[in-house]
Amino acid sequence: MGALLGCFTALAGLLYFAGPGALALPFALWPRTRPRALALLSSGARGLTGLERRRRGVFFGDVFPPHHACDRDVLRYLAARTGAGILFAGVIALLGYGAVLAGLLAAGMARDPADWLRLLPQAALGGVLLFLDLQGLVSLNALDAGLARDHFGPSERVLLERRIAELANSRAGVLRAVDAERRRIERDLHDGVQQRLVALAMLLGRARRNRTPEQAGALLLQAHQASQEVLTELREVAWRVYPSALDELGLEEALGGVAQRCGIPLHMEFALPLPLPRPVETAAYFVVCEAVTNAAKHSAATRIRVTVEGDGSRVAVSVQDNGTGGADPLGGGLSGLRSRVDALDGRLHIDSPCGGPTTITAELPCA
Repeated sequence: MGALLGCFTALAGLLYFAGPGALALPFALWPRTRPRALALLSSGARGLTGLERRRRGVFFGDVFPPHHACDRDVLRYLAARTGAGILFAGVIALLGYGAVLAGLLAAGMARDPADWLRLLPQAALGGVLLFLDLQGLVSLNALDAGLARDHFGPSERVLLERRIAELANSRAGVLRAVDAERRRIERDLHDGVQQRLVALAMLLGRARRNRTPEQAGALLLQAHQASQEVLTELREVAWRVYPSALDELGLEEALGGVAQRCGIPLHMEFALPLPLPRPVETAAYFVVCEAVTNAAKHSAATRIRVTVEGDGSRVAVSVQDNGTGGADPLGGGLSGLRSRVDALDGRLHIDSPCGGPTTITAELPCA
């Protein structure tokens, strides 16, 4: 019904262009009267365009956002929609004509069943033409939807489908990031803490078996130093998993700890008027932590600048270093950051040309 109604609205558009459009054409060609003529012509075209918008909404379920187009865009859409609608009406007419011929053919075969062999090629040709006709209707209906989408913007249904796809991708990215983080923690514990604990156990075993007090004391001293190193490394692993200072002291103090542990001079600017929601605060912390760690390990930078600022509705985190650049956005660390930021509907921008500098900026909504 919506497609058939579109044929009549296309006829109204054709009559509009043939009547007022033809009268306004001489004035539209003259530069002095062109703006006024286009304004008058588009005022009527907006009414027909609004009719097309309501037709798409009632019969096809399209709900478009508020739209404000210029006069030329309105006229272009109405002209394209009129052409598509007239062509659709022509295909419908051919379909009706084919239906009449099919009825006559069936009536002839009913009167003279022996004549079906002579009519069989005509029936086959009619079937092919019917298929092409129906395919044309489907294509023209898709063209009508595409014209409306290009002019009025994506409908709420399309936006909802895009949003669902984004959330699905974001969820998959978060799961990948969590798995990668678990593997990293297991590797840190196995290659670092576990090996040091094995060495500590061996020292204690040697001290227990040694009967010389001097040698036993030296081994115990080594064991004590090894235990301090194990505690330090265990704190590092726990800090990379989740910093307790973030809960106890807040984001600014936790980032101050990052600056203290960084082996490169780090300048920080922190300007947030209000405390951040906990998920946003955690994401901002790990963006700074991962970016600073990458700069210290891979960029050969001599200084790092960190900026954290926001206005209550959003927070922007920027980390810039003067290193060699060439950071891979698809690398494990940066892809994990992107997944973490995308999970909060944020955006991560990576600018790292060869030769530097590298700038990583995360924009996170606070709502």
